[in-house]
Amino acid sequence: MPPFPRIRVVGAGTMGRGITQLAAGAGCIVELTDVSSTAVDDGVAFVSRMLHRAAAKGLTTAAEAEAAIGRIRTGTDPTAPSEDVDLVVEAVVERLDVKQRLFATLSGALPRAVLASNTSSLSITAIASVVADPSRVIGLHFFNPVPLMKIVEVVPGTRTSPDVLAAARAFVEHTGHTPVQAKDSPGFLVNLLGRGLPTEALAVLDEDVADAADIDRIVRDMLYLKMGPFELMDLSGLDVSHPVLESIWKGFYGDERLRPAGSTQVRVSAGLLGRKSGEGFYRYADGVPQVPAEHAAAPEPSAVALHIVGGGPLADLLRARGVTVSDGPSDSAVSVVQPLGRPAYLAAIEHGLDPRRTLGVDPLGVPLLTGEHNVGGDGGVHRARLAVIAPFTVDRDAGRRAVRALASLGCAITVTADGPAPVAQRIAASMVNVASMAAEKGLANPDDIDQGARLGLGYPLGPLAMGDSIGPQRILAILDGLLDYTGDPRYRASGWLRARADLRLSLLDPAARPHDLLG
Repeated sequence: MPPFPRIRVVGAGTMGRGITQLAAGAGCIVELTDVSSTAVDDGVAFVSRMLHRAAAKGLTTAAEAEAAIGRIRTGTDPTAPSEDVDLVVEAVVERLDVKQRLFATLSGALPRAVLASNTSSLSITAIASVVADPSRVIGLHFFNPVPLMKIVEVVPGTRTSPDVLAAARAFVEHTGHTPVQAKDSPGFLVNLLGRGLPTEALAVLDEDVADAADIDRIVRDMLYLKMGPFELMDLSGLDVSHPVLESIWKGFYGDERLRPAGSTQVRVSAGLLGRKSGEGFYRYADGVPQVPAEHAAAPEPSAVALHIVGGGPLADLLRARGVTVSDGPSDSAVSVVQPLGRPAYLAAIEHGLDPRRTLGVDPLGVPLLTGEHNVGGDGGVHRARLAVIAPFTVDRDAGRRAVRALASLGCAITVTADGPAPVAQRIAASMVNVASMAAEKGLANPDDIDQGARLGLGYPLGPLAMGDSIGPQRILAILDGLLDYTGDPRYRASGWLRARADLRLSLLDPAARPHDLLG
């Protein structure tokens, strides 16, 4: 028996249809309602096609599909009184005033029902404020497409009862999806976690450290994400991404760690929205991005001798490829520094090197130079990539020779300008810091944070697990170096991260709370 045997879905749009398909397939009687009879008819026809298609693919049987279709009811009065409805899931326009009017009416018309909103960002507490008994109200944020995205954010309001919360979680589990519990805060959990990637990537772009295509390549190959930040923003549309960036930043009272880039509003005003407008960070032809060709350096082991500051695996790999690796700097060698949380030129100064004959290499990429990798079971193969950093002081001829020698490693090479820290380091640290901030504020437990990022954002590793794989001490060093060099509070490290780095604990290690000592 489903936790909620009879459900009413309000709104027959994309999300309402998906929720109807999921709940009917899980054995619930579902009323799909909308004030538009056409929308209801179209919605039922769509759900029927999807269920038949699932049967054709072998995901269910034809009999099960027909049974699910038989459990769907329809209506054009979403607020019709009923004593039989156990759960209402609202999926209407994302406006607080509209949802409040709807919930005020539903609370009287459906006295037994739990009242759930599918809002992706509006406060559940604010929606519940118009209901006589706010303990009945909860957020159930499904993701599009609902049947395929196996995650639902379960968001209790300030006055939601524990019994309603438990029943909502049980309902999500009954449908075969994973409930991720989040606090009623701006963006809930997944939208917040998704800010770490684009905010820092946009900062790198605005500083002219690298172009969009190269940043995407670095993120895909060095951080193992399926898509780079600019591909993602073009896919969703900047008219969607920009307001989310702004609203979450404002919702956290201007926390600088979430500060968006000013350039996104300019791009929205210019109509550079992404695939939907034919041009965004990329141009599109018939929906296909026109990605600038990657510059390939010709491998030449004898191009110049390299002095690898600190030695280590990079020096060993180069020697194995026939590159002359010198023990120290010289007039005939190019020095290579591996900066962590600081510019390459500053590392050159600190090591007493000639800045005209010094390049940087991001050490995050060095352990990956053993070939192709598949991380997190995402099915995607990620090419080994070396991010080379060119300080503006470097001699052009010496730099070109050094890049050809480094190309002997046989991996892809991206050359970026020298910023406050290497590109992959900045973006990884931002992603980990935002997730650590969520944990510190108790917005969700560490496991749900990583689960939310994997299922809701498609990350192969959750951001806290990513921080563990890089090393909390290294992430903290990157952030502290960025803060020291730039003075920008966007790089203020979360207390969750700092404490665990100091104690050498996993970022997934849950915090002991005072009540734990009183049991």
